Amino acid sequence: MRPKIICHMVTSIDGRLHPSRFTAPALGVDSAVLRRHYDRVADSFKAEGWMVGRTTMQEIAKGAARSVAATASFPRETYVADRRGRNLAVAIDPHGKVHYGKDNVLGDHVVAVLGENVPDTYLAELREDGASYLFAGPDGRDMAKAMQTLHGTFDVKTLLLEGGAATNGLFLNQRLIDEISVLIHPAIDGVAGVQTIFEYAGSANEKPGDGQSLRHFATETLEGGMVWLRYGVEASPASGRTR
Repeated sequence: MRPKIICHMVTSIDGRLHPSRFTAPALGVDSAVLRRHYDRVADSFKAEGWMVGRTTMQEIAKGAARSVAATASFPRETYVADRRGRNLAVAIDPHGKVHYGKDNVLGDHVVAVLGENVPDTYLAELREDGASYLFAGPDGRDMAKAMQTLHGTFDVKTLLLEGGAATNGLFLNQRLIDEISVLIHPAIDGVAGVQTIFEYAGSANEKPGDGQSLRHFATETLEGGMVWLRYGVEASPASGRTR
């Protein structure tokens, strides 16, 4: 068993992810109203946590690297710190690059998803911070295993996947996304090469979404002209597989 995973993102109409690059709102449209939609919609899912990749978490956590001595060799097993009933801030961080300096990000308890090759000094740092961690196989990319641990050990039933593009692409490729929620900001970026919602680092002939289909089930226009689209992700009829 694993949590229901909802990929929840905000994008410009050309699918780009960096709001700092978006065109300005039209006259009379309050930019603060547009910004609030994302969190309001996220809260409506009643998820037990949110999940981002290493780069995104570094930008949010803003922790500084420090030297922590490892007094022992830690087993590569799930470590559960004191969650205190909080929701989870889950970081997909295979190489142990994110530094926290505390047990939470934005008030939610940190859970680091790691590869088994991270050094003991990094595990000691997480323990000193009061953060939890788990392992996603030797290279930290076995997301099915990680999600099973989040469900079984941390009792997570619904989890929001909130980027970045590479992390979303990894989950898409591993067929772990159950729903896609996209808020289309009334704006344009326009520059080639800026990240889009899904960017899987594969070969040219790979199709990370192969065998999956989207079933639209809701569209809502929000205040200020933002459009909220919702799709269920299911096995493609031609694939002969079930999710």
